[in-house]
Amino acid sequence: MSYFLVSVLQSFLPTALLLGLSWSLRKTPHVRPLIWLSLLGFFAGTATGINLPTSQQWVLFFTALQLALILLFLLSQLISSSKVGYFWQLVLLFVAALRWGQTPNLSAITATNVINTDLLLNISSVVAGLILVAFSGALMTFCMRQLRYLRWPLLIVLSLLLLAPLSGELMLVLMKLQVVELTKSLLSYVAKVTNVNNLNSYVCAGVLLLSGVIYLIKVVLPRSIARAEPRPIEHRKAVAQYQDSRRIFVITLLLALLTAGAQLYWDKVASQPPRLSEALPVTLASDGLVHIPVEQVRDGKLHRFVWVAEDGKAVRFFVINRYPDKLRLGVVFDACLLCGDQGYVMEGNQVICVACDVRIFIPSIGKPGGCNPVPIDEWEMNDTELTISKKSLESGLNYFSTIVTLEVTDPVDGSKLTNTKAEHRYTFAGKTYFFSTAANYEAFRDNPEKFVKEEQ
Repeated sequence: MSYFLVSVLQSFLPTALLLGLSWSLRKTPHVRPLIWLSLLGFFAGTATGINLPTSQQWVLFFTALQLALILLFLLSQLISSSKVGYFWQLVLLFVAALRWGQTPNLSAITATNVINTDLLLNISSVVAGLILVAFSGALMTFCMRQLRYLRWPLLIVLSLLLLAPLSGELMLVLMKLQVVELTKSLLSYVAKVTNVNNLNSYVCAGVLLLSGVIYLIKVVLPRSIARAEPRPIEHRKAVAQYQDSRRIFVITLLLALLTAGAQLYWDKVASQPPRLSEALPVTLASDGLVHIPVEQVRDGKLHRFVWVAEDGKAVRFFVINRYPDKLRLGVVFDACLLCGDQGYVMEGNQVICVACDVRIFIPSIGKPGGCNPVPIDEWEMNDTELTISKKSLESGLNYFSTIVTLEVTDPVDGSKLTNTKAEHRYTFAGKTYFFSTAANYEAFRDNPEKFVKEEQ
């Protein structure tokens, strides 16, 4: 839900504030044509963005067109005609909606073809975002009619906010078409300006906050003093003006806080992947088995463990009691054949795949197929403990990529080194050996029995 609210704010808020600045120069627009033009721009732009051709030539054309339109918009601010204002209301919202329609995750607004809770929540987020955007634009108009000297500085700031990513996209497509030479500095520029959508909300919140504070100082406080007017009629007018200006200030401040808060929540909380619980380290006993007390894992929670192989590869697995009323353990690797080793988390009574957010049917854990975790074979359990063999754990080595740094010994000359920095390694009789030099590696490879015997 929060993603769609934030995406609407990122895509439309700079445009709404620009339009608010534009209308501050003109007569107050009629509500009906303004709404119809806004809806037309939104739906037409979104549909165009979803169906936009992906060839580099089309991308170049639309990117250049957007750049030209923003520059023309700035030039048109020298004209106070209301018709010009209506024109840009349609065009700028069309451009903003076009870019929003190109959002890769827009299709995630629903995962099914029926109306469900997720669809309703996501649509509500879009509507709420558009309402916030509309109020922000309207309040910008009210503020700037009293603060005309701020109009052009804010127009330039917001225009640059839109122009920066467009310039990066233009450079990127020109490099792809080999019109512009690909250089490190250009690539660096493109990377910096095309991945700053989250800054849109913060900058716009700052613009709203700045406008609100200056409006407070220049308009609200003087009107507060003016309430002392002794003549009754003038006193009532002064009080009404003060109350109106105070409402504008308070709502502007609230919108700034809501915008920044929504983006901050998304950046720091909602967009963060679930964190895996700490994995308890386990080692092989003298019998070559890992021993886990049954009492430790029978409570229905996800119990994560990690075993580190001789080469430093960390193999995670978890144990869970699959039924609340009887002991039926699932013993599985913390990895999926489809999604890799990002693992699983437990939220409430649900086990969830971190990579794809699929909810796992807990009684099916331990069975192969789908997004289920990979089962561990050949484990045993008695009344007191669960045991897993080294061979069973080694079968999961290929599912994981994490390497733990270990101090190892070169079997040829006895020197100490770490497994992660050793350039040469060799597996013999099921064990991995590490070497400090190429000569040691070749000597071991030619006659491993000699060095293994000496090591023993």
